Amino acid sequence: MKKTILTLICGLTMSLSAVAQTQDLSPFAKDKFFCGASLSGFDAKWTNNTKWNLDIGAKIGYLFDTNWMVTANAEYDVRHYGNNMLFAGAGLRYYFEDYGIFLGASGNYVHGTQGDRFDDFMPSVQVGYAFFLNRTVTIEPEVYYNQSLQSHSDYSGFGLRIGIGIYFENLGL
Repeated sequence: MKKTILTLICGLTMSLSAVAQTQDLSPFAKDKFFCGASLSGFDAKWTNNTKWNLDIGAKIGYLFDTNWMVTANAEYDVRHYGNNMLFAGAGLRYYFEDYGIFLGASGNYVHGTQGDRFDDFMPSVQVGYAFFLNRTVTIEPEVYYNQSLQSHSDYSGFGLRIGIGIYFENLGL
Protein backbone atom coordinates (compact mmCIF):
# COMPACT_ATOMS: atom_id res chain seq x y z
CA MET A 1 0.00 0.00 0.00
CA LYS A 2 2.82 2.41 0.90
CA LYS A 3 4.58 1.69 -2.39
CA THR A 4 1.35 2.23 -4.34
CA ILE A 5 0.71 5.62 -2.71
CA LEU A 6 4.32 6.71 -3.24
CA THR A 7 4.19 5.57 -6.89
CA LEU A 8 0.95 7.50 -7.46
CA ILE A 9 2.40 10.69 -5.93
CA CYS A 10 5.59 10.40 -8.01
CA GLY A 11 3.61 9.65 -11.17
CA LEU A 12 1.32 12.64 -10.63
CA THR A 13 4.28 14.92 -9.97
CA MET A 14 6.12 13.75 -13.09
CA SER A 15 3.04 14.01 -15.30
CA LEU A 16 2.43 17.57 -14.10
CA SER A 17 6.04 18.48 -14.88
CA ALA A 18 5.43 17.50 -18.50
CA VAL A 19 2.92 20.35 -18.87
CA ALA A 20 4.83 22.90 -16.81
CA GLN A 21 5.39 26.20 -18.54
CA THR A 22 8.84 27.69 -19.05
CA GLN A 23 8.94 31.41 -18.50
CA ASP A 24 11.28 34.37 -18.41
CA LEU A 25 9.90 35.66 -15.11
CA SER A 26 11.38 35.35 -11.65
CA PRO A 27 10.88 31.80 -10.36
CA PHE A 28 8.72 33.22 -7.56
CA ALA A 29 6.74 35.76 -9.59
CA LYS A 30 3.14 36.70 -8.88
CA ASP A 31 0.34 34.48 -10.30
CA LYS A 32 2.31 31.24 -10.44
CA PHE A 33 1.05 27.92 -9.11
CA PHE A 34 2.94 25.28 -7.15
CA CYS A 35 2.41 21.53 -6.81
CA GLY A 36 4.65 19.36 -4.65
CA ALA A 37 5.12 16.04 -2.90
CA SER A 38 7.38 15.25 0.05
CA LEU A 39 8.75 12.52 2.29
CA SER A 40 9.82 12.76 5.90
CA GLY A 41 10.57 10.27 8.62
CA PHE A 42 13.10 7.43 8.52
CA ASP A 43 14.20 8.50 12.02
CA ALA A 44 14.67 12.10 10.83
CA LYS A 45 11.85 13.29 13.08
CA TRP A 46 12.35 13.84 16.80
CA THR A 47 9.38 13.52 19.14
CA ASN A 48 8.87 11.43 22.28
CA ASN A 49 6.08 9.40 20.66
CA THR A 50 7.99 8.27 17.55
CA LYS A 51 10.22 5.24 17.18
CA TRP A 52 9.85 4.83 13.40
CA ASN A 53 7.63 6.79 11.05
CA LEU A 54 7.14 7.74 7.41
CA ASP A 55 5.36 10.94 6.34
CA ILE A 56 4.01 11.20 2.80
CA GLY A 57 2.71 14.63 1.89
CA ALA A 58 1.26 16.72 -0.91
CA LYS A 59 1.17 20.51 -1.15
CA ILE A 60 -0.35 22.99 -3.57
CA GLY A 61 0.23 26.71 -3.59
CA TYR A 62 -0.40 30.01 -5.31
CA LEU A 63 2.00 32.97 -5.44
CA PHE A 64 -0.42 35.82 -4.75
CA ASP A 65 2.42 38.36 -4.80
CA THR A 66 6.08 38.18 -5.78
CA ASN A 67 7.88 35.93 -3.25
CA TRP A 68 4.66 35.27 -1.21
CA MET A 69 2.83 31.94 -1.51
CA VAL A 70 -0.32 30.67 0.17
CA THR A 71 -0.37 26.86 0.51
CA ALA A 72 -2.69 23.95 1.29
CA ASN A 73 -1.27 20.62 2.37
CA ALA A 74 -2.21 17.06 3.29
CA GLU A 75 0.06 14.46 4.93
CA TYR A 76 -0.23 10.92 6.14
CA ASP A 77 2.17 9.88 8.90
CA VAL A 78 2.60 6.11 9.26
CA ARG A 79 4.02 5.17 12.67
CA HIS A 80 5.33 1.84 13.87
CA TYR A 81 4.25 2.64 17.44
CA GLY A 82 1.28 4.79 18.35
CA ASN A 83 -1.33 6.50 16.21
CA ASN A 84 -1.00 6.92 12.48
CA MET A 85 -1.77 10.58 11.82
CA LEU A 86 -3.61 12.43 9.08
CA PHE A 87 -2.70 16.14 8.65
CA ALA A 88 -4.64 18.77 6.68
CA GLY A 89 -3.75 22.44 6.77
CA ALA A 90 -2.95 25.77 5.19
CA GLY A 91 0.05 28.02 5.37
CA LEU A 92 2.14 30.87 4.03
CA ARG A 93 5.65 30.92 2.53
CA TYR A 94 8.03 33.78 1.90
CA TYR A 95 10.91 33.35 -0.59
CA PHE A 96 14.02 35.50 -0.23
CA GLU A 97 14.37 37.07 -3.69
CA ASP A 98 15.50 34.58 -6.36
CA TYR A 99 17.81 32.62 -4.04
CA GLY A 100 15.30 29.87 -3.25
CA ILE A 101 15.55 30.11 0.54
CA PHE A 102 12.11 30.22 2.12
CA LEU A 103 10.43 30.63 5.51
CA GLY A 104 7.03 29.13 6.10
CA ALA A 105 4.33 28.95 8.72
CA SER A 106 1.24 26.78 8.72
CA GLY A 107 -1.56 25.43 10.85
CA ASN A 108 -2.62 21.79 10.62
CA TYR A 109 -5.61 19.86 11.86
CA VAL A 110 -4.31 16.44 12.97
CA HIS A 111 -6.36 13.28 13.37
CA GLY A 112 -5.04 10.01 14.85
CA THR A 113 -6.38 7.03 12.90
CA GLN A 114 -5.70 4.01 15.15
CA GLY A 115 -6.38 2.93 18.72
CA ASP A 116 -7.24 5.92 20.88
CA ARG A 117 -8.70 8.66 18.74
CA PHE A 118 -6.48 11.73 18.71
CA ASP A 119 -7.43 15.19 17.39
CA ASP A 120 -5.11 18.18 17.61
CA PHE A 121 -4.20 21.50 16.05
CA MET A 122 -0.48 21.90 15.26
CA PRO A 123 1.09 25.20 14.27
CA SER A 124 4.29 24.63 12.30
CA VAL A 125 7.26 26.66 11.10
CA GLN A 126 9.59 25.67 8.26
CA VAL A 127 12.90 26.78 6.75
CA GLY A 128 13.88 25.36 3.39
CA TYR A 129 15.57 25.78 0.06
CA ALA A 130 14.08 25.43 -3.44
CA PHE A 131 16.89 24.01 -5.59
CA PHE A 132 15.89 24.32 -9.26
CA LEU A 133 16.71 21.35 -11.49
CA ASN A 134 15.37 23.29 -14.49
CA ARG A 135 13.10 26.34 -14.95
CA THR A 136 10.12 24.72 -13.17
CA VAL A 137 11.11 21.60 -11.17
CA THR A 138 12.72 21.86 -7.73
CA ILE A 139 14.13 19.66 -5.01
CA GLU A 140 13.12 21.18 -1.66
CA PRO A 141 14.89 20.10 1.54
CA GLU A 142 13.31 21.60 4.63
CA VAL A 143 13.63 21.65 8.42
CA TYR A 144 10.39 22.06 10.36
CA TYR A 145 9.03 22.27 13.88
CA ASN A 146 5.49 21.13 14.77
CA GLN A 147 3.98 22.35 18.06
CA SER A 148 1.21 20.14 19.44
CA LEU A 149 -1.43 22.02 21.42
CA GLN A 150 -2.90 18.75 22.79
CA SER A 151 0.20 16.95 24.05
CA HIS A 152 3.41 18.95 23.77
CA SER A 153 5.74 16.30 25.21
CA ASP A 154 4.46 13.47 22.97
CA TYR A 155 3.78 15.08 19.59
CA SER A 156 5.79 18.33 19.28
CA GLY A 157 9.14 18.08 17.57
CA PHE A 158 11.62 18.85 14.83
CA GLY A 159 11.94 17.03 11.54
CA LEU A 160 13.65 16.94 8.15
CA ARG A 161 11.65 16.75 4.94
CA ILE A 162 12.69 16.33 1.30
CA GLY A 163 10.28 17.25 -1.45
CA ILE A 164 9.92 17.80 -5.15
CA GLY A 165 8.04 20.82 -6.45
CA ILE A 166 6.81 22.13 -9.77
CA TYR A 167 6.13 25.82 -10.46
CA PHE A 168 3.57 26.65 -13.19
CA GLU A 169 2.91 29.95 -14.88
CA ASN A 170 -0.68 28.80 -15.41
CA LEU A 171 -2.57 25.54 -15.39
CA GLY A 172 -3.85 25.81 -18.96
CA LEU A 173 -7.35 26.75 -17.80
